[in-house]
Amino acid sequence: MDQPHRPYVVGLTSDNVAPDGTTVFGDIGLERLEAAGLTWRTMRPIEGHAPTPEDLDGFDAILSFGHWPFSRELVAACPRLKHVARFGAGYDGIDPDDLAAEGVVLTNAPDGVRRPLALSALTLVLALSHELVANRRLATSGRWEDRGRHIGPGMAGRTVGIVGFGSVGQDLAELLAPLGARVATVDRVSAREPAARLGVDLLPLDRLAAESDYVVLTASLNPGSYHLVDATFLDRMRPTSYLVNVGRGPLVDQAALTAALEAGQIAGAALDVLEQEPPAPDDPLLSMPQVIVTPHALCWTEDFVRGVTDSAFESLIDVAHGRRPRNLLNPAAYDADRGVGTFTPLTEDAR
Repeated sequence: MDQPHRPYVVGLTSDNVAPDGTTVFGDIGLERLEAAGLTWRTMRPIEGHAPTPEDLDGFDAILSFGHWPFSRELVAACPRLKHVARFGAGYDGIDPDDLAAEGVVLTNAPDGVRRPLALSALTLVLALSHELVANRRLATSGRWEDRGRHIGPGMAGRTVGIVGFGSVGQDLAELLAPLGARVATVDRVSAREPAARLGVDLLPLDRLAAESDYVVLTASLNPGSYHLVDATFLDRMRPTSYLVNVGRGPLVDQAALTAALEAGQIAGAALDVLEQEPPAPDDPLLSMPQVIVTPHALCWTEDFVRGVTDSAFESLIDVAHGRRPRNLLNPAAYDADRGVGTFTPLTEDAR
């Protein structure tokens, strides 16, 4: 007698998902997974966002909405787990090679993030260049007579230095092209071809800090980029320049940034990400008039949710059915002949 087929179960991390599958983004259409033969359930809340083997027991895949860490030791203790899918582009706290060593595929969803995040960066640059927050404050407080005191620097002839020239940084450069600004990025081998194609100047990091009117961070977080913007970097920036961060909070030494803003070393900042999220209510950055802070959600638009959902679901379904996923971050985990690790993929018959 044939054994019944074991369900392929996707766990939804509970940091941004309710037990009924409703996410912080609303209904993302989980019936699409069910139609492909997969089942799902929301994982239990995890104190400190650090899952244990018991938390992962019974899952074939995890759809990670936040940034829970998945170490090699953790996944080694969960032989059923074969896939961690990020609902987004970043994968902080996850080493793709560590997962590959245990036969666990890691995927992300960069396609849905690229344009919304680049537009978020541009939104913040334009808000700073036109003194949007200060002018709104004048209008709502009835101080129209003071409007001549907040004339923004604009964009024509200004330099925008992009730190992180992957897909988001390149998309931002394309968006900036018609605005009359000079665009620069850090001189690295990986940046040379796209920089040449997009007409972007290549500069050493210290020159980029010194020459940019707007420094925009779109880089990923890794040991080499942690506190990339520190007191030394901020010292090189001009008193008329601005810092924009849509990458990751720890790219910036926040204490050094606060001190630089208080001392007038730079003109202001716009931050969609912070070192501590959410920040303490008394964090000085929240009350500085020259600082814009948004809650790590500026790129959360309808097209972002649609694009990321499509990409994440596609990866989950592909892996479950033994197909190589498109946004595979650790190819060593994938066995072209057998699918993922030793997992027997779903088939039409098994469904």
